[in-house]
Amino acid sequence: MEIKTPYIWKNWEFIFWEKATDHNLTHSLHYWTGAFEGIRFYETSNWPKIFRLKEHIERLFYSANTLELKNPFSKEEIIKACIDIVKKSWIESWYLRPIVYYWTWKMWLNPTWASVETVISAWNWGKYLADKAIDVKISKYKRMHPETADMNAKISGWYYNNVLVSLEIKKEGFDEGLLLDTDWFIAEWPGENIFFIKWNKIFTPEVWTILPGITRATIIEIVEEKFWIKVVEEKIIPENLEEFDEAFFVGTAAEVTPIWSITFSWKKINFSSWEKNSLTNKIKNYYLDIVSWKIEKYLNWLS
Repeated sequence: MEIKTPYIWKNWEFIFWEKATDHNLTHSLHYWTGAFEGIRFYETSNWPKIFRLKEHIERLFYSANTLELKNPFSKEEIIKACIDIVKKSWIESWYLRPIVYYWTWKMWLNPTWASVETVISAWNWGKYLADKAIDVKISKYKRMHPETADMNAKISGWYYNNVLVSLEIKKEGFDEGLLLDTDWFIAEWPGENIFFIKWNKIFTPEVWTILPGITRATIIEIVEEKFWIKVVEEKIIPENLEEFDEAFFVGTAAEVTPIWSITFSWKKINFSSWEKNSLTNKIKNYYLDIVSWKIEKYLNWLS
């Protein structure tokens, strides 16, 4: 059963979950004019800790600015509100969703004169992907071209592309999908970035069509500092997937998820990411230690 906090933070006040409603003519419902973040917090030996809260809120404001959403609250106020909802709800290891969006019943495309709503919710998401190596298929859909949108922004409307992939993949019996860009290079899954391992070297698609995720940046940093491995960012084509030994997804919701196989066209490529002594599992376990307040070096990432 999905568990949620009894409270929603909305425009500087706490309201009960059931009362957090909007009109069906809300501009963002029709045109997806909202910016949002997904943030995890974890139970630790020293109270619940929110992982990289500052970085998430900075990206929230960046994303909102691409839509000219003028958040009436400062970054510091939103950070405090995220902490307050964790404290008030007495929950220990869940998921936060702050969102900023336009509200108006007038359906003009340009909403910049409209009011702005700011809302923060929390619920228990658990494991977003299976707690095992997963089967992946390259989707028939392509990642949006970077000249059609700001790839650094996390905007509600961008996720229509992702929903199409999810619907396609689940019908075909796979755990997850993988998007190529319009030049047929590997991009990302709609909710995660991807890494590959070959001979103890790590590769990931370069920043072009992907959302450069906060977890992606985290993994690059800890891999280079803890495991002394330089992460190479480059264009990767599906035909070269057989060269890699391991593969894994990373993201706030997915954390670090090993990939068992990737299917492309008629070919299925298997990886050893699931093995107990794989580099993927070592990275995964180290990441989970970091978010659980166990690695002193990274305590500043936890609020």
